[in-house]
Amino acid sequence: MQQGMLFHSLYAQNSGVGIEQIIFELHENLNVSAFQQAWQKVAHRHAVLRTSFHARGEGEPLQCAGRQVKIPLQHHDWRTLPASEQHNLLQAYLESDRQQAFQLNRAPLMRLALLQLSESDASCVCTFHHALLDRLSFFILIKEVFAFYDAFCQGQDLQLKQPRPYRDYIQWLQLQDFSKAQNFWRDFLRGFSAPTPLVADKAPLTKINPPGVESANARAFAQQEIHLPAATTSQLQSLAKEHQLTLNTLVQGAWALLLSRYSGETDVIFGATKSCRRSTIAGAESMVGLFINTLPVRVSVPADDALLPRLKKLRAQWVALRDWEHTPKRQNSGVERTAGRNPLI
Repeated sequence: MQQGMLFHSLYAQNSGVGIEQIIFELHENLNVSAFQQAWQKVAHRHAVLRTSFHARGEGEPLQCAGRQVKIPLQHHDWRTLPASEQHNLLQAYLESDRQQAFQLNRAPLMRLALLQLSESDASCVCTFHHALLDRLSFFILIKEVFAFYDAFCQGQDLQLKQPRPYRDYIQWLQLQDFSKAQNFWRDFLRGFSAPTPLVADKAPLTKINPPGVESANARAFAQQEIHLPAATTSQLQSLAKEHQLTLNTLVQGAWALLLSRYSGETDVIFGATKSCRRSTIAGAESMVGLFINTLPVRVSVPADDALLPRLKKLRAQWVALRDWEHTPKRQNSGVERTAGRNPLI
């Protein structure tokens, strides 16, 4: 997965591909010095935050960890501006920030921006290359950051248990025999050579940018948000719990039904991302690094099939894929190789 992300970043430089942004709000009179010190502390604890990627000719890229790095922090003071202008500036900043590609051979592949909105309100934008972290890893980091921040604000130090290093996971991956997995996926994907297309008559998608902000990818995608009422969400949660399902299963079932209706196919396939932590080494759920993998999900949607049995089959398949979820994806062309086997940090 890391190699695939690196490939696409190099293939489409300055496009925002592989760049992740997470924004969180801070409702307090922030101690900026302690905040920056806390980020430096977690960078010292987790080698993956100090890593960079280096090409080795025709071989696999090498992920190297430096001894020390400084996480850059920009501080923007917008306290005197009205809320509407602050919002526009934030959207413009996010757009321009995504276009600033990281130099993959220079650590850190992360940067912070602190946007001061009032004396007791700020937003922090954490931007990082996806090859470093998945979402669960970020939540682990942010919990540690604020634990250290609280301690530093009180003039204290904090001793946390040293986390298991990401290199242990890489070592585990290198020892895996994927030959059986390849046979499983050949049988699982038999009859398919591409994902099921979402066929619909529609005008070209146009992305709406903030005023004054232009984008080279302005027509590349669009975004649509639908917020379910709390009552509907509660009903879905109750339905899932009653039938030993998950909300993830319900969403995948709905997507499979949509694909089937639009494509006219009763056997559909699409990609879904798994966290891939439960099936690996001990302690993986508290480790910081990239574990996710995108796996194909195959769903039979016959017209006369009852919904609940179909959802239960889908849930059983999702659980069964755990035995094969670390399988690397390799392109026969030799140009792109999205694999789980990476050299050691």
